[in-house]
Amino acid sequence: MATVKRYKKEDFETYCLGATVSMEYLNIRPQNVSRVFLHSAFHESETKDKIAKICEKHGIPVEVNDKVFSILSQKENCYVIAMVRKYRCELDPSASHVVLVNPSNAGNAGTIIRSAVGFGVPNIAIIRPAVDFFDPKVIRASMGALSRLNFKYYDSWKEYIENNNKEERHLYPFMLDGSKLLHEVVIEKPFSLIMGNEATGLPSAFAEVGQPVRIDHGDGIDSLNLPIATSIGLYEATKGSWSKE
Repeated sequence: MATVKRYKKEDFETYCLGATVSMEYLNIRPQNVSRVFLHSAFHESETKDKIAKICEKHGIPVEVNDKVFSILSQKENCYVIAMVRKYRCELDPSASHVVLVNPSNAGNAGTIIRSAVGFGVPNIAIIRPAVDFFDPKVIRASMGALSRLNFKYYDSWKEYIENNNKEERHLYPFMLDGSKLLHEVVIEKPFSLIMGNEATGLPSAFAEVGQPVRIDHGDGIDSLNLPIATSIGLYEATKGSWSKE
């Protein structure tokens, strides 16, 4: 039987907690799945069959081990855990990006990942210090969409922009200083939607970067939370791309 421990950032492997999240990695990145754990109370035969077929095809060990679940998950409805080897990926420098400057919340990061993939912008740059995208909380909040994402960490904004088609890229920091209303701005591709930290927003220097934009809302709140603001920005930047005839 495999030995497992609670996830730490320096580990070489991470975990997908839950059947839906695990299936995303088994379907999209089976080469990175090193083992699958099943709980003895897991009785969804159709999903079990799918897991068994994928794991057999790719030589992934499957183990029924209830103890693993008591160590890794406090969720009562978690019956499948995929152990995933961490991997490197690169951004497409010619594509549109979301840029997260010092994001700190795992749940928010996961929600943003899901929105970025859903709106067809599967490239996220993360400026350190930042949350760990391989944290199981991030992977679960993304519902496994991390498996479909290109993401890369940078030590500074300068490092990011110098390595991602600076001359052709259209920059849209979301902030109040010097900004225009989002719905009044024509977002050109390839774009970078630049979002700040949940608590502090973007540093004031970003007012000199590209075209700052803001999202209009009523005075009943002081601001939108980061995942909602990012999702609205992604919708506005990609609207018209998903029309079905």
